[in-house]
Amino acid sequence: MESLIEMLASQQCWEEFLAHRLRKGRFSWREFDEADLFVEGEGYLPLARKILAGGSLDPPCRRKVNKMGSDRKRVVYSYGPEEMAYLKALSFLLYKYDASFASNCYAFRRGIRATDAVLKVNKAVRGRSMWAYKADIHDYFNSIPIPKLLPVLRDILSDDLLLYSFFERMLSDDRVVSDGEIISESHGVMAGVPTAPFLADVCLSAMDHWFEERGAVYARYSDDIIVFAEDEATLRAYKDKILEFISSLSLEINPSKEKVYSPGEPYEFLGFKCLDETIDISDAALEKMKGKIRRKMRAVLRWKKRKGISDEEAMSRIIRYFNKKFYDLDPDSDGRTLTWARWYFPVITTSGGLAEIDHYLQQSIRTVGSGRHKTNGRLIPYSTLRSLGYRPLVHEYYASLDK
Repeated sequence: MESLIEMLASQQCWEEFLAHRLRKGRFSWREFDEADLFVEGEGYLPLARKILAGGSLDPPCRRKVNKMGSDRKRVVYSYGPEEMAYLKALSFLLYKYDASFASNCYAFRRGIRATDAVLKVNKAVRGRSMWAYKADIHDYFNSIPIPKLLPVLRDILSDDLLLYSFFERMLSDDRVVSDGEIISESHGVMAGVPTAPFLADVCLSAMDHWFEERGAVYARYSDDIIVFAEDEATLRAYKDKILEFISSLSLEINPSKEKVYSPGEPYEFLGFKCLDETIDISDAALEKMKGKIRRKMRAVLRWKKRKGISDEEAMSRIIRYFNKKFYDLDPDSDGRTLTWARWYFPVITTSGGLAEIDHYLQQSIRTVGSGRHKTNGRLIPYSTLRSLGYRPLVHEYYASLDK
């Protein structure tokens, strides 16, 4: 049987990869043209031959980026452009092993969306008196211990030892480039690297299968885990089993995101808050968005004061910013941004959380315009906000249901 490493030296394989990404909307036409020229000119071939001959990748670059929804930083890694292209194509081929994973693992699997986890779990527990335990693994991708991952990976890739050998070389190399210098560090499967999601699924596959075999209502999306039970004792046993798995891999639960839910209490998972047939935006997601609105409001106020910008221009600026965050209305966008509309609208069954954000954003826009907090609608009426391009989430949500 041909190894995936051998396939990556084939132009046909790369053409199929580009066609798939184009069908899925993963390319703008400009990006596709560049990628097409790269494949047509066999730009992938030198690296593919090097890997096929047993060579390794150059050390990846380590950098810190803002964590989504907060001012905190997270560490991500990236290789050079040709190496990242190679790893993206490899990730495309790795879906061959999708059947190795349990059905309750929803992360980065072909034909499965993250929100499927929310809908399926909610359907399974609807109308039942259930306890729930939710956990989050701290810095999951970058904390995965490679010596413990490799034996599991070898079992899954037992039919392609050439591929396994490549991963062993890549993951065992502890060299990274940080601030222009090569250093050594434990980096796990490296968040930001295209193959990291597959490897992260491999790491916890035994835990996923354990719960699947017992018929438990359980779902995992990467580092987010939730499990349900009909009585507190069973839930406690499930929780202990999760902690046992996590501890055996030298990983840590994030205590601030660990929670037990009693029967009749809304549970939160992947940014949603659910109770029976009601699915809304989670309290945590609402607070994150309010924090983002608050920070942007202060930044625009500083910009307005420093540059002597008019009230209308300042309000327009914050409106444009959140139109893009919520709906991706930027005319230069490629339409692939994960916006609130794309994430929440197809799943939620109520507009309560959207109305809360609408109110908070309207107040913030008025503060930007007047320079005063708690500006009422008489000073800056709603019609003015609408004339500047403001689009309320509630209105857009109900409009989406009619499409």
